[in-house]
Parts: sequence; C-alpha cells; structure tokens
Amino acid sequence: MEQRELLRAGQDVNPKILATALQARPPRIASIQQQSGLRGDHDLNPDLYCAGEGAREAAVLVPLVARPCGIQVLLTRRSQHLSSHPGQIAFPGGCREPGDQGPLATALRETEEEIGLSPRSIEPLGQLDLYVTGTGFAVTPIVGWVEEDFPLEALALDRREVEEAFEVPLPFFLDPLNRQRHRRRYRGQERHYYVYPYRDYYIWGATAGMLNNLAEVLAREC
Repeated sequence: MEQRELLRAGQDVNPKILATALQARPPRIASIQQQSGLRGDHDLNPDLYCAGEGAREAAVLVPLVARPCGIQVLLTRRSQHLSSHPGQIAFPGGCREPGDQGPLATALRETEEEIGLSPRSIEPLGQLDLYVTGTGFAVTPIVGWVEEDFPLEALALDRREVEEAFEVPLPFFLDPLNRQRHRRRYRGQERHYYVYPYRDYYIWGATAGMLNNLAEVLAREC
C-alpha cells in the first residue's frame, strides 16, 4: 500500500472519518490532523506536569483495522516476563533507534518487530498529541489505517514482548460512557487515570490516555 505523507499541523481533517467508523464502512480518504498539544499523566494530575525535557523518544502505532463487522482498534497485551509494565495493554511500539527517520519510522519498525504487521499494510493517517509518561518517555502516537484482511491468529507475535493481540471496535472508545476515571495511591499520593474496561481487558494509563485523545480529535472534527 502506498503511504501518504503525514499531515502537517493546521491541515484540514476529513470529518467523514467518524461517520464512516460508526457506519462500519472503510473510508476512502480519512485523515487525522497532526496535533500540537502535550498529553501525559498530568492530564488528571496537574502536579505531574512535565514538558518532556530529557525524556526518551518513543512512538507507537494506533492501528485502525478495516473489518466486515466495522473498524477495529488493534491492541496488544505485553508479556508477563517483561521488567516494565508486564501484562499491561499497549499499542505496538517502542523507543526510537538511531537509524529511525522520525516517529513514523519508529512506529512502523516496532510494529513489524512486535506483531509481524508489515509497513506495506499500513497507511499513516496522522499523529496525535505527544504523550509524556511518568516513567520518562515522550511517546508519539501514529494513527494508521490497515485495509488488509488478516486473521489475528496469523500475526507473528514476538512472544518475548507480546503475549496477545486483540481488537476492540472503534465506536467503543468513541462513546464517553465507556471511559472511566479511576484512582489509587502511589508513593503516598492519590493519582487519577483513565480506564476503558473492555470484556476481560483493563485498558488504562498511557494507552487509555491516547485513546481518549483519539476520541476527542474525532469528536471535535465532526
């Protein structure tokens, strides 16, 4: 699949993407505006604000998959053997390497390494706000359209990093009633975070924050 150049900040967004998503029909032309804001744990915890200075650069892919039943968001469950965030729900992605020509290259490379999805199958639609994590990463979420029909079981998962790949209907994240706000005490402080409980999956933290950003962008542009 030929990949379009990522949109520059300020370019128009096609407002039909949300309508086509809800109607479960693949869009012929769909674009997500490149955002210019800053997201992170400080969204719900202002005292944690960090502009990202010194943070390690990373990128993830937010894959929107065209299925006969409607547009799906592809997610992964991290391996239980990982030293950081074991078993948590995440997008495919990781840290930028010296040879990567920007966040798009990082997201595509990491996606192929982690779940075996070829860059040729992914059409970049744009990027969401930079997301700064409390663990010291500045993550660029790249939204990608996957037209190719493939069974999830056919994905070549790197079992050292990914335990499972699964899909959630995009309209689930667009419904604000499915977004919850939870809290817990961490290092003596009460911390708040977004959660999208879906079946047996507990989608929270940075992944939930990026999904919330995606829902806001789609709702704002329609």
